[in-house]
Amino acid sequence: MTESNNPLVEAQERYQSAVPFRTLPVLTQRLEEVLGNTLAEDIQAPIDAPPYHRAIAEGFVVNTEETRTASEDNPVTFKIGGEILPGDEQCPEIPPGQGFAVVTGSILKSGDYSVVRMWDCEREGAHFTVTRPFPPRFFIEDQGCDIARGDIVLKAGTVLGPTEIGTLASLGIQQVPVMQAPRITLFSSGNEVIPYTEPMRPGAIWDCNAPMLSAAIRQEGGIPVFGGIMKDDFEQFVEALKQALAQSDMVVISGGTAVGGRDFVADMVREV
Repeated sequence: MTESNNPLVEAQERYQSAVPFRTLPVLTQRLEEVLGNTLAEDIQAPIDAPPYHRAIAEGFVVNTEETRTASEDNPVTFKIGGEILPGDEQCPEIPPGQGFAVVTGSILKSGDYSVVRMWDCEREGAHFTVTRPFPPRFFIEDQGCDIARGDIVLKAGTVLGPTEIGTLASLGIQQVPVMQAPRITLFSSGNEVIPYTEPMRPGAIWDCNAPMLSAAIRQEGGIPVFGGIMKDDFEQFVEALKQALAQSDMVVISGGTAVGGRDFVADMVREV
């Protein structure tokens, strides 16, 4: 069966063309308040990430060219000229013949520099020796290598979870445009359906759909409102449905698709 003659796809298309969809208002919320909300707009990175060149291993930063001739037969020794610690705002010039101690996160310069890791050298007092050459930018993470300023980091429609919130915080984004959470009224239906909190009795079934669908709505960023368990009374159900539609952005009905041979829900949709 192809998608063009799939009755389920056809039904979905007919439903979507008949339902008057609308856009919810956009709210600007603080980052700590947006968990579970849906992004209203694409988010562009306001800065590069990482925001500066930095070391990604503990060791010594040296001029790359000075390691070019290093080998077991021709070791090259450097003087430890200082250290660059996380939080330092700039990297000093690296004089010829010297290396500066760095740790993960130390700020570094652009250009032909390399990080000689602690296990790639032999240290003796205020000096260290290497016995092999190192490629330029070895164990250096360049500014913007993960995210460049202007990149779209999150697309509109993304439901914001812990990972997305962490990404936004890492870029210094404090406020986020999100869609107002849709209010969705949920009805269960059927004469035999009873709340799952009530004792079981012969002929009844517990309402498991309402808790499940409420959780799914909340998980996707909506606000579930339980309208109750409706009996198989068409007129009463239609009235409850009209009231719910006046107060909600959407209504979800569980059950009621065939009552006495009648397409119960389809008739209600046509009625309202």
